Amino acid sequence: MANFDQELDASGLNCPLPILRAKKALGTITSGQVLHIIATDPGSVKDFEAFAKQTGNELLESKEAGGKYEFLIKKA
Repeated sequence: MANFDQELDASGLNCPLPILRAKKALGTITSGQVLHIIATDPGSVKDFEAFAKQTGNELLESKEAGGKYEFLIKKA
């Protein structure tokens, strides 16, 4: 994983909670900073792709390992 400025652990949360928490966390960082999100909901992969498109934030990375989904979102 690349460098990030803030981490959000949304493990155990189901849609739409990981997105809502990410939206809140993105509100606390400045433009250009990166939020690292950890989730366990398989639906979060499509959710974060759509979220990035809708909000204009950049989804830098999306990966899955051992039932954990990790995302890097760069704030626009």
